[in-house]
Amino acid sequence: MAIGNEVSNKKIILRDYVPNFPKESDMVLSTNETITLQVPEGFEGLLVKNLYLSCDPYMRSRMKKFDSLSYLPSFIPVPDIFDVKKWQPITGNGVARVEDSTLEEFKKGDLVYGITGWEEFSLIADTPFLVKIEDTDVPLSYYTGILGMPGMTAYFGFHVICSPKKGEYVFVSAASGAVGQLVGQFAKLMGCYVVGSAGSNEKVI
Repeated sequence: MAIGNEVSNKKIILRDYVPNFPKESDMVLSTNETITLQVPEGFEGLLVKNLYLSCDPYMRSRMKKFDSLSYLPSFIPVPDIFDVKKWQPITGNGVARVEDSTLEEFKKGDLVYGITGWEEFSLIADTPFLVKIEDTDVPLSYYTGILGMPGMTAYFGFHVICSPKKGEYVFVSAASGAVGQLVGQFAKLMGCYVVGSAGSNEKVI
């Protein structure tokens, strides 16, 4: 609900660190925050409206509490932040539309993809992790898949690092996953003989 230029901002927050298989009850849907539809004074960055969010496997590890340094930090759960206004959403890859910007390279109405919050609106300062979407003749959701992080991982991992040749055998682990299914298709298109594995019969059928 909008109040003037303020709107409610729903966000998904981690209830607590998750040691086992994640459940819906491990998350909290926070609905008690409002946000002004402009970049706050003194903030350098963007205000975006999130359109699509990607749920990726690496996010599972961020739900655990790390005992040592990691290249990606743990999500911050509710018990670690007592002020409700400071609750931080979990983050991941997504597609968003710029609502306001203090940066010359991004204008209102631009479409971007990259790291954003699991919330309706996000303030983003780390713009090096955002890419402006120039091609809009495909569904925007593709930028969370084949045109986003999973697609780039599959493409460069297969074509640049592996560099297979036509007729070679290619084994794909986790072939039903976001990256694995693309690697399998790239390999078939190249004329390779492809064998894939998955974690259950349901993923194979």
